[in-house]
Formats: sequence, C-alpha cells, structure tokens
Amino acid sequence: MGSSSNNGVPVFGITGWKNSGKTLLTTRLISHFSAEGLRVGAIKHAHHSFEIDHEGRDSYKMRQAGARQIAVVSHYRWAMITELHDDPEPDFETILAQFAGFDLVLVEGYKELAFPKIETRSSFQKTRQSLAKERSDIVAIASDCEDDRGELPLFAPDDIEAIAKFIRQQLALT
Repeated sequence: MGSSSNNGVPVFGITGWKNSGKTLLTTRLISHFSAEGLRVGAIKHAHHSFEIDHEGRDSYKMRQAGARQIAVVSHYRWAMITELHDDPEPDFETILAQFAGFDLVLVEGYKELAFPKIETRSSFQKTRQSLAKERSDIVAIASDCEDDRGELPLFAPDDIEAIAKFIRQQLALT
C-alpha cells in the first residue's frame, strides 16, 4: 500500500489518540531515517491555535501590527508564518507541496486523510477506541499493550528498527 503525494514524495502517517506516543514515535523515526541519509520532512496537524513566535519577538510585533505573512530568515534556518484570520486552513496537498524533493514525509495527525498510517496506542492514553477498526489506511499498530494484538502487524513502540523497515516496505523505499 505505497503512497506518494502528487509531487511524488512518499508519505507515511503516525496517528492515535492523545497521550498514545505519536510525537515520540515520529521523532524517533525522523532520527532513524535521517541517520540513514534520507531527507525527511515532517507535518504536524494541530487541532488548536499555536504560536511559533512569542511576545516581544520582532516577528510577533509584525504579526500583531497586521502583517498576514512574515518570513524569519537566518543563516541556519527560515520560517514562514502565515496568519489565516478568517481564511480556511490550507489543504493537505498545499502543505505537502512544500516538501517537493524530500525522500520521505512523516505526518502526525490528519486522521481523516487516506495514506498509510501506523496507529500508536499506550496504556497511558484515556481513549481506548481502536482507530484501525474505523480506518482501512491504518496498516500497523505500535503499542505497549499486548492485548492490542489483532490482524494488523503489531510493533513495540520502541522497536524503531522494525517499524522503519516496515515503513520502507510499505512505501517501496530503497
């Protein structure tokens, strides 16, 4: 079940309920694939407002003054801040287009979109509802609970080597 975006970049998702270990798994996979020499991108979908600049920073002052878009650029990194106001959230393909030329994009969130995903589960999460029962694009489970074994491949959340190998197979990455 390989999945590539319209720009040809392989996409794989990490999904799950709150406190299920999504971010920990995502960051470990980014480290693993990056160490293998892949150019890895990441998309995190938030369901709430967030700040990447803070009060007192120049970019914050520019945004508060009414700028709809601010680029912060240095020798080490750059960021683009776009204030949506009442405009709709950009669609996934628009965001993904920013990753043209990458070897892999890992996506945390976007449960409702169809691309291959691994569902994270943890004994620490409150919601025990299985997403895999509702979503045919969930192709594996990463869980610390042995009772989560089902028809899908089950991985220990810290078995990054095995999960990465599985993702490579799913996306036919060489």
